[in-house]
Amino acid sequence: MKVCKFGGTSLADAAAVGTVCDIVTGDAGRRLVVVSAPGKRSGSDVKVTDLLITCAQNALTGQPWEECLKAVVERFAGIENGLGIREGIAGEIERELRARLTSKPVSPEAFLDLLKAAGEDCNAKLVAAALRARGREAAYVDPGQAGLRLTAEFGNAQLLPESYANLAGLRREAEARIVVFPGFFGTTPDGQVVTFPRGGSDITGAILAAAVQAEAYENFTDVDSVFAADPRIVPNAKPIDEITFREMRELSYAGFSVLHEEAILPAVRAGVPIFVKNTNRPELRGTKIVPQHRPGTSRVVGIASSGGFCTLYVSKYLMNREVGFGRRLLQILEDEGLSFEHTPSGIDNMSVILRETALTAHKEQAVLGRIGAELNVNDMEVERGLALIMVVGEGMRYAVGIAARATGALAKAGVNIEMMNQGSSEISMMFGVKSADRERAVRAIYEELFEKTS
Repeated sequence: MKVCKFGGTSLADAAAVGTVCDIVTGDAGRRLVVVSAPGKRSGSDVKVTDLLITCAQNALTGQPWEECLKAVVERFAGIENGLGIREGIAGEIERELRARLTSKPVSPEAFLDLLKAAGEDCNAKLVAAALRARGREAAYVDPGQAGLRLTAEFGNAQLLPESYANLAGLRREAEARIVVFPGFFGTTPDGQVVTFPRGGSDITGAILAAAVQAEAYENFTDVDSVFAADPRIVPNAKPIDEITFREMRELSYAGFSVLHEEAILPAVRAGVPIFVKNTNRPELRGTKIVPQHRPGTSRVVGIASSGGFCTLYVSKYLMNREVGFGRRLLQILEDEGLSFEHTPSGIDNMSVILRETALTAHKEQAVLGRIGAELNVNDMEVERGLALIMVVGEGMRYAVGIAARATGALAKAGVNIEMMNQGSSEISMMFGVKSADRERAVRAIYEELFEKTS
């Protein structure tokens, strides 16, 4: 049995949904289908999820939401009509959305999640109907009724362990008919709808694959495979045939948007291989994500990059002899609700890398004020406009000179390294550069490590 997940681009209109139905019915093993909400049909289009967020925000602030609702219903009606479905799904969807929009919100966050989740929920019903219109036995399954239980962290929910046992029964159901399961959301133990972070349908697919002990988890998207670098930055980037769970986790965190970083762990624990495949060319093998490499595979598999970081730099003489300094610094960040990405340090200094969006001007003032008052430092500052470049490969631990080649390439390209850090596992190497230098840095490292012989 295979679990296959389809993203929003793969379900954007009737033709796309038809292609998805062809893929599902073309392999008898594809019995459990996870769907996202319809995505953009063109560059200027709006995703259904974004339309629903606008509806929710308008309802919360007392503004009109009828036009926005109409746009959502028309998207689903267009798919229904284009596929010749005769079940009246669009009308059912409109009634459901109106009920959600007129419900009494427990909190603004809960209301927003209730509306956001409707995109996947409605689309799952529509895809199940499309499969039935082709003469296939197919059924929509509600995540809450199936037992997908999440924490009450609206917009950022985490899986509760009992979900796996609850969802295991889907295997029997999928043996009898094709099961269409909406991605992105579940329910809290008391029944409230709650969502994963954006892109969370990937997570749903991995959870189901683990729960039913699937043969494989196929994640269908709009690219042929995972590439060794972002093709928008390096147009000739090489496709990756095989990559380990740990390598993909590092690359996803650092900017690879093909697969949500949190979608990897459930499959890792269950030993289910993941395939990243192209909806428009499903015959291609794509990229296989495996527990470990075959012998003799590449030392460096990919280079990822992401902007939007900042550095909190703290300096204090004899910091290394002050027991608990690092803990107290990080405690201040925790008190302010801030999570950190990396903490490169020296004898008398320590840097903490944070997301710029998290460290607002107000929080920056509060953090610096507390550091100055509680830690008695000699110097402290925040530097914004930082990008992280991540060079990833489990084989790097066995290779000599990777760091030298990467830093040499940056020097030749005229890119100044703001900071550098290598994980203790030696699976990744991180370089901090100015955001303006990010693309130039990626191209320089790629050319050195992938286009030149060592």
